[in-house]
Amino acid sequence: MWVALSYACWGISIVLALWMLYDWFKVDTNYSEDVLTSSREGELEAASEKHRI
Repeated sequence: MWVALSYACWGISIVLALWMLYDWFKVDTNYSEDVLTSSREGELEAASEKHRI
């Protein structure tokens, strides 16, 4: 039983690794490096913050 469970875990790990590689390739081909490294959320937070001294 433990051997079968071990093989199942290895199989799931391989499937997840392949899925991550596929997603990495898909995102890398669909979006430019500028879009992926931008921080729009940070800009929105900075605009909404009010600092008083």
